[in-house]
Amino acid sequence: MLGSIKILEKDNVHVKVRFEGYNRSYLNALRRISLAEVPVLAIDDVIILENTSPVYDEIVAHRLGLIPLITPVDKYPLPEECDCHNPSGCPKCRVMLVLDASASNIERTVFSGELVSPEDQAVRPVSDKIPIVKLAANQRLKVECYARMGRGREHAKWQAAPVAILTDEGKEDGAVTLELESVGNYTAPVLLSKAAETLTKQLKQLQSSVGE
Repeated sequence: MLGSIKILEKDNVHVKVRFEGYNRSYLNALRRISLAEVPVLAIDDVIILENTSPVYDEIVAHRLGLIPLITPVDKYPLPEECDCHNPSGCPKCRVMLVLDASASNIERTVFSGELVSPEDQAVRPVSDKIPIVKLAANQRLKVECYARMGRGREHAKWQAAPVAILTDEGKEDGAVTLELESVGNYTAPVLLSKAAETLTKQLKQLQSSVGE
């Protein structure tokens, strides 16, 4: 008998799916891949053009890297999969974002909504309200950033799912529920779909290696 899949809950940030008749090891692999293997965009290189804020350049760069970015589906390849073979990347595998913020005669906070991409307007922070630095009067922060695709196992800034839970329902039919939450790079349903694609790709690569 073929297994069954039923969507129990679904919105942009959360999805809960009931699986019946599926191997638990396979579903646990799907859970782990959603946490560590689904590629998303994150800022990886930061050029500080001007920073007169009280925050060190390194801390500013670190904060920018941790801002989740909306990632267009299937548009940007991983750097190692791009045909440019350039360690610095190219327009095919990276996207530039800029931030130019200053304070006039009163202090103010610089938020993630001021980080914009002149190259791809679809790439933007998941939230406009993430604070970056506080500027005093006449201070300025001007940066040029480059985002690339990466995986959660490389760094937390590329982790698309902060929560992935697999739960046995304890019934005779062996039903299991998988619950995912998305950071916002992808919607939760798309994140689950990308995890399944990644798992299928890895299994095919294994099959091909064993065959050789």
